[in-house]
Amino acid sequence: MQRLSGWIYRRFGHRAFYVYLGLEVVTAFVLTVAAIGILSLYQHLTAEQYWLIVGFCYVCVLAATGAGVLKLRRRLHPLFEWMAGHRDGDLAPEAWRVAVTGPRQVVTDAIWAQVLFIHIPAPIFIVALLHLPAYSVLIVAAGSVVTSIYAALLHFFYSEVALRPVVREIAGYLPEEFPAQEVGVPLRWKLLGALPLINVITGVVVSGLSGSGSHSLKNLGVSVVLAVAVAFTLSLELTLLVTRSVMTPLRDLLAVIPRVKAGDLSARVPVVSGDEMGALARSFNDMVGGLEERERLREAFGSYVDPDVAQRVLEEGAQLEGEEVEVTVVFVDIRNFTAFAENASARETVDYLNDFFGCVVPVLLKHGGHANKYIGDGVLGVFGAPERLPDHADRALAAAIEIDRAVEERYGETLRIGLGVNSGPVSAGTVGGGGRLEFTVIGDPVNVAARIEAATRELGERILITESTRALLSDEWRELLEPRGALPVRGRTEPVNVYAPVLEAGQRLSESASQRYGWSSPA
Repeated sequence: MQRLSGWIYRRFGHRAFYVYLGLEVVTAFVLTVAAIGILSLYQHLTAEQYWLIVGFCYVCVLAATGAGVLKLRRRLHPLFEWMAGHRDGDLAPEAWRVAVTGPRQVVTDAIWAQVLFIHIPAPIFIVALLHLPAYSVLIVAAGSVVTSIYAALLHFFYSEVALRPVVREIAGYLPEEFPAQEVGVPLRWKLLGALPLINVITGVVVSGLSGSGSHSLKNLGVSVVLAVAVAFTLSLELTLLVTRSVMTPLRDLLAVIPRVKAGDLSARVPVVSGDEMGALARSFNDMVGGLEERERLREAFGSYVDPDVAQRVLEEGAQLEGEEVEVTVVFVDIRNFTAFAENASARETVDYLNDFFGCVVPVLLKHGGHANKYIGDGVLGVFGAPERLPDHADRALAAAIEIDRAVEERYGETLRIGLGVNSGPVSAGTVGGGGRLEFTVIGDPVNVAARIEAATRELGERILITESTRALLSDEWRELLEPRGALPVRGRTEPVNVYAPVLEAGQRLSESASQRYGWSSPA
């Protein structure tokens, strides 16, 4: 049936609705013949009476079906628009909701029409045709209601199967943020509704077929009452057990999913059965385990690589193509570290550097930069790559001033640093070979930043910035700078003009800029 529905939708498109309607008409005829056949098991009918009743009841069913279809057609308008070829992303959520709730609407929208066109006129016609007592109307109506409920459930499940191809298609157009809402009929109600009714229909038919040959409409009423009583008493526990057997593992799964969505990748579903539900639980656990392992690798990767770079590698692959971007580079270096390293053990040296970098790197991240590489006792901070930042010069100078203050507050006179800040175009991408790669920035601005940092010792300054950076600064930052002359730089034919910031005013401006522009978290 599912393959047939898929073929009908692919073959007829939006006209598939009329194909389904034609199948509905045929199904209604079969169910009408079967229902009157059950009646004939309890009430003797001539062939003429049988087909006359079938014809009248079929007209009643068609009238009820037509009324229900007209009402349903208006509700399903977004779905018909989609099936007609309007593949609009804005239409997809509403079309999906309509398609998922459609089977339920098939049942609920037809209730009033069934009462008006079937359950009232059909019993009256049958009783009048067969010259039965007036109370027989209630018995026939009861049988009619049971048959209609059976037909409704049949149409419900058939509609789900028929709409599944289009629902699957619409699902591919839904936005990622589309909420997973429980708009259809819950599975537990499908089971609790279908299983008892199967017992009722089976009991009525078996009772009629196993009769002694005597035909009595009273027996039909008794059979219906007994079948309903048995279905909702003796067999109810079995129905509930079957429902629990299916629903309990599903509830366990649904209870864990919100924890996983919230980031708890240690959550697991208990595997409580060895059937398909158990296989589903094991598959879910394997999937979450894979996500947990991937997250561990990402965290470990992020410990060795800047988080922005790690994210780009995960999205684009290990080989990041080189691109020319304008950045601002901050080179931070410890003064007189060689003398310290000569008198300290290897462990003391590493611990000292780790503590120092633990003070510097968070400040770089806070202002939107990243520690591109560690060079001995120095660190190269980059602003503007891989994350493009229009105000990279302002951020870099603010970070340099805050680093200077943070180091002074933490180490006092025991540790001195120099910071060189320079801007310009660089090539940003991965370099390396032999299976070993690193993301780096290459270009003259990096070399100049290192040379300028070395000049801080000669000029007795803690921070020096170049004319290239000064030209990119906003007015409020540029006003803080004081000229320190032109310095000859190795590899440059012309000297480089350098400037030093007024640190106290710069610290105040750095704090206000962090609050004003949201630099309290990585960009």
